[in-house]
Amino acid sequence: MSRSRHPEVHRSDRVGWLRAAVLGANDGIVSVAGLVVGIAASGASATTILATGIAGTVAGAMSMAAGEYVSVQSQVDTEHADLAVEKRELHEDPHSELEELAAIYRHRGLTPDLAQQVAVQLTAHDALAAHARDELGITEELRARPLQAAMASAGAFICGAALPVLTALLAPHVYVAQVTTAATLVGLGLTGAMAARAGGAPPLRGAVRVMFWGALAMAAAALIGQLFDTAH
Repeated sequence: MSRSRHPEVHRSDRVGWLRAAVLGANDGIVSVAGLVVGIAASGASATTILATGIAGTVAGAMSMAAGEYVSVQSQVDTEHADLAVEKRELHEDPHSELEELAAIYRHRGLTPDLAQQVAVQLTAHDALAAHARDELGITEELRARPLQAAMASAGAFICGAALPVLTALLAPHVYVAQVTTAATLVGLGLTGAMAARAGGAPPLRGAVRVMFWGALAMAAAALIGQLFDTAH
């Protein structure tokens, strides 16, 4: 049995968890780094900076998980409602649904006879799956998975937030803001490049994009921190 010499690698099946993981990691790095830099700029003690970073990590992870779950669950509810309507229509008027499926295939370029044959055979195999895929655009690979998205988002947030928390723990107190900023920009560059590469985009563009917004967020946080100078 011969093997294909041109294996195809598709990325669309990873779009759901990849999106949640990338957003979670970047949000974890930027949000907690902003807290650490802002509190450090205010002149707070090392203990206060570390406690703020840890509290921000826990709250942020829970918030990301809850938000992602609710958002994706709404998509699931919509998919289920659409499938229920389609199932009812297949039961009440199967002939019209068959013609609707054939019309979709004709619109995609098949000849009328071939479109009708394809529609008949797919309907006989699994009518609801055929309509879900070709009429509604719902496939198993792209189905919304709320729990998976929530766990990926929260886990990625914690992983991202670990970077500024570690800098708050290990860096000399007087250099916490500077070390956190530098480490955060490096981390954002890596996550941005990896996310772009996984999605098939140029890694450098992805890295620069997230580094720019991360730097802007930390600069704003540092400015706010300086307005509340706690050292005097």
